[in-house]
Amino acid sequence: MTPAGPDDVPADFVQALRSLRAVTVRPEVLLDEVPGPARIAPYSAAITAEVRTARRSVAATELASGRFVVLYDPAGQEAWDGRFRLVTLVRATLEAEVGADPMLAEVAWTWFLDALAGVGLEAHAAGGTVTRVLSQSFGALDVRAEQTELEIRASWTAADPDLRDHLRAWETLLCTAAGLPPLPDGVVPLGPRV
Repeated sequence: MTPAGPDDVPADFVQALRSLRAVTVRPEVLLDEVPGPARIAPYSAAITAEVRTARRSVAATELASGRFVVLYDPAGQEAWDGRFRLVTLVRATLEAEVGADPMLAEVAWTWFLDALAGVGLEAHAAGGTVTRVLSQSFGALDVRAEQTELEIRASWTAADPDLRDHLRAWETLLCTAAGLPPLPDGVVPLGPRV
């Protein structure tokens, strides 16, 4: 369902979008609004992210990337156990030694749970997968080092339309997967200069 205009959009969904726009992220994280998926829920929105070594620099290296999707059904959905469902994807390239660790999937899922707990949220009705792909090159590509690509997919239900802490938790998950140290207590990321 596509709303005909702003008056047709439920107030809770508008409040959710405004709460996301109020979040200031670390300077290494670049966010972009993109269209949400169609046909999964009556209302949706999405944000993509890149975690880079330097903000908006051509020479910057991408450390991780991902997508944060907000699904909203005013009637709720039984499988969600609520009206707001958040769906995330995080991708990062890890060192081969880290990728070979047999506990990597469990550790990565703990990153997700810890990120939510770190902002005081519960992983309500949470589910997800952790996938790792080990790549080894041969022949003309033999000069490339072995690498592991990690992908964390997770979804959970938000209790109310204030999604700020959910986005902050996702940012923490992205930065953890990228290998960035957490910000010290009391340090707040500053927005870009305009």
